[in-house]
Amino acid sequence: MLMNKSTGAGSEAKLHYGPNAFRVLRAGKYVLCAMSGVPVPLEELRYWSAEYQEPYASAQLAAERLAK
Repeated sequence: MLMNKSTGAGSEAKLHYGPNAFRVLRAGKYVLCAMSGVPVPLEELRYWSAEYQEPYASAQLAAERLAK
């Protein structure tokens, strides 16, 4: 995970998702899960799709999305 020095206080981050890491484009504290809409704190973000450029709150949600 590559992060800028500035941080957004309680705001949604904008990320670019790569195959092994994500890059912060706009600082923030969380992203919204593409499947559930649940906020996922950046320090807890473990699942995303580089192809779809989407974050997921859990492995189960990621698997469901990628199975479509």
